[in-house]
Amino acid sequence: MPTTWIHPLSAETEEGADVLGGKGHGLVVLRRLGLPVPPGFVIGTGACRAFLRDGRLPDGLGAELAAAVRDLEAATRRRFGGPGRPLAVSVRSGGSVSMPGMMNTLLNVGLTAEAAAGLAAETGDARFALDARLRSLSGFASAVAGVAPEQLDAVVREAAGRAPGGGRRHLAGAIRSVEALIRARAAGPVPGDATRQLELAVGAVFSSWDTPRARTYRELHGIPHDLGTAVTVQAMVFGNRDERSGTGVVFSRDPTTGENVPFGDVLFGRQGEDVVSGRWATRPPAELAGREPAVWAGLVEALDRVEGHYRDACQVEFTFEAGELWLLQVRPGGLSGRAAVRVAVDLADEGLIGRREALLRVSPRQLRQARTPRTETTGTRDLLARGLGACPGVATGRVATTADGAVRMAAGGPVILVRPHTSPLDMHGLAASAGIVTSCGGPASHAAVVARAMGRPAVVGAADLTVDAAAGCVRVGGRTIPEGTLVTVDGTGGEVLAGRPRIVTAPVGPHLDRLLGWADEISGGGPDRGDEERLTAARAVLLNRGGAPPDGRDGHR
Repeated sequence: MPTTWIHPLSAETEEGADVLGGKGHGLVVLRRLGLPVPPGFVIGTGACRAFLRDGRLPDGLGAELAAAVRDLEAATRRRFGGPGRPLAVSVRSGGSVSMPGMMNTLLNVGLTAEAAAGLAAETGDARFALDARLRSLSGFASAVAGVAPEQLDAVVREAAGRAPGGGRRHLAGAIRSVEALIRARAAGPVPGDATRQLELAVGAVFSSWDTPRARTYRELHGIPHDLGTAVTVQAMVFGNRDERSGTGVVFSRDPTTGENVPFGDVLFGRQGEDVVSGRWATRPPAELAGREPAVWAGLVEALDRVEGHYRDACQVEFTFEAGELWLLQVRPGGLSGRAAVRVAVDLADEGLIGRREALLRVSPRQLRQARTPRTETTGTRDLLARGLGACPGVATGRVATTADGAVRMAAGGPVILVRPHTSPLDMHGLAASAGIVTSCGGPASHAAVVARAMGRPAVVGAADLTVDAAAGCVRVGGRTIPEGTLVTVDGTGGEVLAGRPRIVTAPVGPHLDRLLGWADEISGGGPDRGDEERLTAARAVLLNRGGAPPDGRDGHR
């Protein structure tokens, strides 16, 4: 029987995250919960393994892709790459284990020149169509042609200088410049055929599984290298469509503190990569309540449903187009140690989980993070900047302004990586750093997400900082901080301080105290032991009794 590479994105799909990837499986869950998900399909992880083995798309995938696109055209009543009611798609990676931002994503695939003209005619907004086309070409240049982000940025800035004002002339000039860049780099133009664009996009996502940044991330987190990534293909919904459109990432509970309030980032008039990039000043999700109350109400309801399903705090990626909400991803967990403790205790109090499962939810590593130190708030302190605490803890080290510099300097001691924002290309520097600071971005930015995953103290959105990598320094408040200067990051208070301030131990807190009390009841021990020993002993008892492992819910954690 021939292999089936493609799986429908429907509530009836039975495959798990090992085949569909975490993103695809999460979208199936959202479908089952009756929540709004753009139509699409998933190319399973087996196709990626075959691609990496043979260096090409596996036999039969092309025919399955063509059939799946026809089904998508029928579902949306649009034509892929066509001039009348054009269909464009997103092509997103998704491993069975979360690897945030480590692999390629391409948006607006299939938005050929002909399709962009059709989109302008359909919407009556030529500027939107040009913006969407430019984003499509920029994604292709980066993921398929291998153009460096700095080179792309320079080309777009140059076009803006030739046609100031950010209007249609600027966008049209930037499109011509990016097309020329792709021709020079890839020895040919971007294919005018939408199907060929899709095949190249899928291959680019598969290839990104083996990039140095992805391999580094897997080695840091003990993820096997032979799993491969799935590819989720969905009809595009445009957060850059108009003033009633936007995109964001929202957590059902604060991922740093565990407080039971929606927490995250929203951008109006932009697409999803803008939130993750950390380049833009984001807004809190509650701002939707005033600007788009129907979107806010739908988002709050969705968070309630996914928490009820996973019985855990969750994060949701979403886009709203012309006031209509669409969900693009759901993932449980992703919490700092302190938040993990509070959420486990609160969920037990709410009756969603029992005390035994609460103990299994918190790992010894998260327990260590929960007792995070803080910089002393009294006395004389040299505060350089304040931002948003993205991952609790304190780290002291020498300033590095580039990822390569952080790797080089880390050989001589702890380093604090200070950047305007980070991207997957900075993964080696993030891994080498003891702490992370960015001048832009919010709690869902790349720097914040990776810092929480690695347990690195981090501050994002420290807007007073100006990073001058060319000069090898950071400027703030009229001061120049050269590379190599000793600074301290307080990822709980969101502070960046000069030197090595006094550090104090955070108090146990009521949630941790209660969790450890439950651990003593299970293990028969007492508070005379260390916190980690108390938790570990209780977890061992529960697991020996056949308790559910902490990573065993719906293939996620």
